[in-house]
Amino acid sequence: METTERLQYHKLVDEICQLNWHSLSSQDLVSVAWAYYYFSIQFRENLTVARALHPDDANLKALEREECDTDNLSPWPGVAAAGEKMNHDEYMRRALQMHALDPATLQAFVIAGQRYLDRIRQCDDVSRALSIASYEDGGLEQVFRAILTCTQWDNALLRAFQHFLSEHVRFDSDPDHGHGALSRHLHPDDRVVPLWQAFRDILIVCVPKLSTHG
Repeated sequence: METTERLQYHKLVDEICQLNWHSLSSQDLVSVAWAYYYFSIQFRENLTVARALHPDDANLKALEREECDTDNLSPWPGVAAAGEKMNHDEYMRRALQMHALDPATLQAFVIAGQRYLDRIRQCDDVSRALSIASYEDGGLEQVFRAILTCTQWDNALLRAFQHFLSEHVRFDSDPDHGHGALSRHLHPDDRVVPLWQAFRDILIVCVPKLSTHG
């Protein structure tokens, strides 16, 4: 991150990274993927908000090309054909379809996801736009690296999710040409705290084990 100031949202990133990732089973990771799917929807929506607030911003236009209607996650078996363009949340939606859930579990995830999206959509537009920089300029890279410390990537959905996370670490980690470089000029501040709190909360709602120790 460009700034050395420790803001409250940085502490929330740390809190998420310090959740109980190392002990998750493959079924727990499926639940993480469902929580992240809803995050990916709000990410796209927030990027649309940022583009509307800054319609002439060349960097945000470039970021949109990297996140929306893009083939930078293609190909992936069962999800994306070679050269196929899609939004990143569409990649996640297709990946989730590769792993069946019982109706009650699926309904629980849908309810949790809708509540999460309602919570994000109640935030003001400036905060939603600033969240993009907080995600792209280090925040999500740290969270993705924490998730990738898990070891149980043993079904088709999880392998597709692992690909998604690994590629996003690559997209975000270049300090000069990565996604962070395209967004950090927005200068995120603690107006993004409610969005990070909501992310933490949906993760724990979907995967209660994350909040335990050992």
